[in-house]
Amino acid sequence: MAVPKKRTSRSKRRIRRNFWKKKGYWAALKALSLAKSISTGYSKSFCLLDKKNNK
Repeated sequence: MAVPKKRTSRSKRRIRRNFWKKKGYWAALKALSLAKSISTGYSKSFCLLDKKNNK
């Protein structure tokens, strides 16, 4: 028979939520960094073919 689980404390919930938010923050920071490097042309980890020069 199913038994209801114990309630998670607020501090534990807050810690888990902060980890979840921090994960998104770092992903956004990496994406922004990659976009900046692509736009300046100094990207070493991302190859982008330019259709104008590739005839």
